[in-house]
Amino acid sequence: MRAAEKQVRRRPAADSQALAAAGLHPVLARAYAARGLLDPGDLDLSLGRLLPPDALLGADRAAARLARALQAGERILFVGDFDADGATSCALGVRALRAFGAAQVDFLVPNRFEYGYGLSPGIVALAGERRPDLLVTVDNGIASIAGVAAARARGMDVIVTDHHLPGEELPEATVIVNPNQPACTFPSKHLAGVGVVFYLLLALRRHLRDSGWFAARGIDEPRLADFLDLVALGTVADVVPLDRNNRILVQGGLARIRAGRASPGVAALLAVAGRDPRRAVASDLGFAVGPRLNAAGRLDDMTVGITCLLSDDPAVAHGLAAQLDQLNRDRRLIERDMQAEALALLAAREGDLAEPPLALAIYEPGWHQGVIGILASRIKDRVHRPVIAFADADADADVDTGAGPGEGGAMLKGSARSIPGVHIRDVLANLDNRHPGLIDRFGGHAMAAGLSLPRDHLDAFAAALIEEVGRHADDVELEAVLESDGELAPSELELGLARALRDAGPWGQHFPEPLFDGRFAVNSQRIVGERHLKLELAPVAEPRRAVDAIAFNIDPGAWPDPAVKTLEIAYRLDVNAWRGEERVQLIVEHLVPVP
Repeated sequence: MRAAEKQVRRRPAADSQALAAAGLHPVLARAYAARGLLDPGDLDLSLGRLLPPDALLGADRAAARLARALQAGERILFVGDFDADGATSCALGVRALRAFGAAQVDFLVPNRFEYGYGLSPGIVALAGERRPDLLVTVDNGIASIAGVAAARARGMDVIVTDHHLPGEELPEATVIVNPNQPACTFPSKHLAGVGVVFYLLLALRRHLRDSGWFAARGIDEPRLADFLDLVALGTVADVVPLDRNNRILVQGGLARIRAGRASPGVAALLAVAGRDPRRAVASDLGFAVGPRLNAAGRLDDMTVGITCLLSDDPAVAHGLAAQLDQLNRDRRLIERDMQAEALALLAAREGDLAEPPLALAIYEPGWHQGVIGILASRIKDRVHRPVIAFADADADADVDTGAGPGEGGAMLKGSARSIPGVHIRDVLANLDNRHPGLIDRFGGHAMAAGLSLPRDHLDAFAAALIEEVGRHADDVELEAVLESDGELAPSELELGLARALRDAGPWGQHFPEPLFDGRFAVNSQRIVGERHLKLELAPVAEPRRAVDAIAFNIDPGAWPDPAVKTLEIAYRLDVNAWRGEERVQLIVEHLVPVP
């Protein structure tokens, strides 16, 4: 199946005069304005501009329950998810409560291959062996109806902290803290799981301060800003929209990392990824640190990742980070083979030149269930369609459906990734309403979701998925679009602007890094690594102003091409640091030969 064509489209111009008048470079002012940032006052990302926790429904009640647990010396157990957001949420909760003076606090994270996702009855039984008085879910729990009921039946109180969209029924937890639950008026609905935990800790610290807890015990009141490296990592790695509040959280974490004050675990993960903490940007967390942390949950057990984030010993943290780095290398090999199988499957099903259907459900026996999310993302990027990749579920996995393990025949676990305009969680909800019993369980966000279903339902599900996405096809752009901030003048291809753009972040989901387009003459081209095209380019309007460029993960069968003398490219202006020297480099996102 052929890759989807990409269209470069320039963003509509917006009024950037106020930003330019505030002293910003005109290009940066233009980029900010195009992303809806028009008021110079909104450039202030200091922590004092964070939204207060008061409007976060349940935060005060949950803080009061946690405070009683600290005062009574109760056993507190965090139950996390097996991705980077869940890992950082667990580490943040444990680290902070220990700093607050909690006597007994620990964590438990499900092994996805044995227990599946969330606070399932099986995880509650495992947690019960530790005799906790209070369970706190992080980055999960809003869909754990049966699991919360099982915990309450065992006499445990349960605080659910989550950010996923709730279903029609909520768990009967002691307290729920989730900005997306009904009646919650918290202005930012885009907090990651780790962001929700951070806000709960803000409320708890205030409660403990007002009750005299810290003073009575001679504890210096902890600075929650000291934990923002964890918040930044989880927020960026979970690819939640970077609204202003999330940008403040991420900027605070990056400032701590750049100042050399990251926790030993985060510092070690940056080191094994070869990233300089003094120059850390959001993309380093998203594309270097996050995948290494996620690798533990995908291939093994996220416990090693959380232990790395909890370690206060740099040597121990580095050893654990090295384990995570090796797991990530293993994951890449598994992903490469699965991607090749998926592309062969699609080619056989549709033909190389076929227009892909409106949505794809793909499955091969033997696919690794910990890697199907990445596979779905890769295929989605290639064909620009919603993609759900499935793998066989372990026969004894507890998926918290209320049914016994394996009831209804062999089960599949699926991971969905979507495109703009298709809210994949709503698609699954609508599909479930129209075809009761087809899906066993689902949950997620607009752009990503997870589900399970019996294997013998797969064909019917694939057809129903196409039908449901088709209901919205008129509103969906089925061609991949790269939004450009326009053309740079040759004189603007300079180090000062590249640095200004790098430092103007954090850039990320719904606040993308500036992208530019233009026509360039090709002075040289060669392959570096296995799949990267190294170029020297020059603006056609000023051929003497040569600049380095690189296009990652290109087709080595098509490049280099000596016949290509001119290119239309979409690119990011980057700073390339090598042996202590900084130079401008173009990161090429899209290239088309010009006849």
